Amino acid sequence: MAFSSLPSASDITSANALAADAKSLNALKYQAGENNPAALKEAAKQFESLFMRELMKSMREATMKSGMFESAQENLGTDMLDQQYAVQMSGMPGGLSDIIARQLSQRMGTAPSTVQFAAGQSAKAAAAGPAMPVSGGQKDFVQRHTDAAARVAQDSGIPASFMLGQAGHETGWGKSELRNADGSPSFNLFGIKAGAGWSGKVAAVTTTEYVDGVARKTVAKFRAYDSYEDSFRDYARLINGSPRYADARGQTSSAGAYAAALQKAGYATDPAYAAKLGRAIASAQRAQGLQA
Repeated sequence: MAFSSLPSASDITSANALAADAKSLNALKYQAGENNPAALKEAAKQFESLFMRELMKSMREATMKSGMFESAQENLGTDMLDQQYAVQMSGMPGGLSDIIARQLSQRMGTAPSTVQFAAGQSAKAAAAGPAMPVSGGQKDFVQRHTDAAARVAQDSGIPASFMLGQAGHETGWGKSELRNADGSPSFNLFGIKAGAGWSGKVAAVTTTEYVDGVARKTVAKFRAYDSYEDSFRDYARLINGSPRYADARGQTSSAGAYAAALQKAGYATDPAYAAKLGRAIASAQRAQGLQA
């Protein structure tokens, strides 16, 4: 059989496309097997995208619908939006695509060193993806909270960089921290709301929530603490103590998988939360010197 007519990886996919048909995926798989590191990496990203797309589809199907305003056009638009989100969330450093790429390389006999050192990159740089600059604000934020995060990480098992990245994302790296009505700090770094079971201090804040993918302003009550370390500890108790986040607790070896698990569990209403959180964690790791 001749394979000269197979499309290249760049022909099959682009930054905003998903190779959802079997023919395209088989072409990628074949090129990966031909010792093509770029195609192997792209195939792994595509498989992760498909997984994320099915995950979001399942989440939407599990959501109660009225049926009053549903239509084929609306469902098609929702599916296309999910496809775009799936592409954006895939391929993050430390995510599922890295694991898939290693498995593909093992199954196809592709040398791991060939994949890791593709395009002249070092193994560490290839695994981390394109290095983005870390701003001074990000470095200052990470340095300011590293000690507290490290102490909580030792007790909780949640990596300090994961908590620092999420705290940075939630607060705009300290620029948009939740504050009390009098302007004093609430020390809430993770946007944890004050539900019925919370008996501590409360800060009422105007925030943005996403309802059916639409951003809306609303006033919500958030937990308030006496110190930033109290915020890290309360976050760790939430993640480790709630059955809702059981999947996230099992993904602490992968920033991408951890972020995806938090979004799946409904930690935030932003449909692109996992992708944003994954990038924030990567920034925190670079600020700590954990990535090149």
